[in-house]
Parts: sequence; structure tokens; C-alpha cells
Amino acid sequence: MRSPGRNAPYPAQRSSERAYLRNADPVLARLIDARPDFDPRAWLAEMPPMEPFDVLVFQVVGQQLSVVATQRILGRLRDHFGGKLPSPAELVVADPDDVRRVGMSGRKVATIRTLAEQFVDGRLSDESLETMSDQQVEARLTTIPGIGPWTVQGFLIIALDRQDVVLPGDLALRKIIRDVYALDHLPSQDEVLRIAEAWRPYRSLATSYLFDSPSRSGRLPPGQ
Repeated sequence: MRSPGRNAPYPAQRSSERAYLRNADPVLARLIDARPDFDPRAWLAEMPPMEPFDVLVFQVVGQQLSVVATQRILGRLRDHFGGKLPSPAELVVADPDDVRRVGMSGRKVATIRTLAEQFVDGRLSDESLETMSDQQVEARLTTIPGIGPWTVQGFLIIALDRQDVVLPGDLALRKIIRDVYALDHLPSQDEVLRIAEAWRPYRSLATSYLFDSPSRSGRLPPGQ
């Protein structure tokens, strides 16, 4: 599987997705017209290359944290493991207390160690996750304590480049939708899903445009 950190620029052939979203939602049409060449994966080029396991670690570390805080912790984790993110095998044998000292809670350390164990013993693999449907990936990964829908949804978008994913529980996204759609209240998760229904089957791209909109606030993920 190609590392998410090394993806090529957003392909021109996906212009049909933008056209679809423009016709489906006038609010999105304004955002798309303002940035017709927007590449939703460009930010990955600014990060060290990440394999799927690394993306899961990134998502777990990022629970309830800003991207800046997450990157800071991951930087310390890389320093601790010689300048790179640890492999599953390295995490399994590492002292949990040493890992926790980079800035993670004991709960997050336990979660990534469980992930590492399952990658090492073969219960999880890049190949198996890639062949699963979005629903199967979510059902499988959320059996691990400390991993909830938000973590999996981010993984689907970043690691697997799935095209029809939305993050209804993301507090930052809900705030952006409130502002961009001129709502007088913070939308519930169900309301986000209702609004996003018009974006199918390209909800990932629509979500990325919203996160890149001028209304974006500091990202504060809701949790798992």
C-alpha cells in the first residue's frame, strides 16, 4: 500500500467529483469556486511518510488534541525511536512508561500497544484493512478499546483514501457547518449526516473543503 505521506497531487480526473458537489449543494459550490484546484491531501506532503499503522497511531494520539499538539507528541515519539515512528514490533517490546513520557495518556498508550500486538500477530494487516468495506473497517477497529468512529473515519480518509466518509462527531466540523450554512445552533451529529447526504458519494471531498474553509476554527476532535 502506498504511504499516505507520498501521494501524488490530487488527480485532475477528480474534477468530476467537484462538479457533482457543486450541483448538489450551493454552499459547497461557493467553497469550490473559491478554490477550484484545492488538493485535500496536500497537507500530507508536509508530514513524514506514514504507513497505515502510523496513521492509526496518528489518529489515536490526536484524540481530543489539536493537529499542532498531535504533531508535537509524534515528534517526541519519533525522537524516542531514533527519528521514525515505531513499527508494531518495536512498540510491542517498548516500555509503556517510556512511551507515555512523550506526552500520551496511559489509555492511549494501551490502545496503540493493542493495535501493535494485532499487527504483529496478524490479526490486522495493511492488506486486510484495504480489502474491507468502510463499514467492515469501522466494525473491526472499534473492537479495540480506545478506538471509536472518529478515529476510524480519519483512518479511512487518510490511510485508505476512501471517498465517501464524513466525521459527524467532529466538533470542529460541526462548528464550521454551523457557520458556513448560517445555522443558529450547533448541529447535532444527525443533522450533519442529513446535510451530508447530498454529498454522497463524495462526502470525503466535501468534508475536506469545509475543513479548509475560512470558517475553520482550531480542530478539537471529540474523542475516539
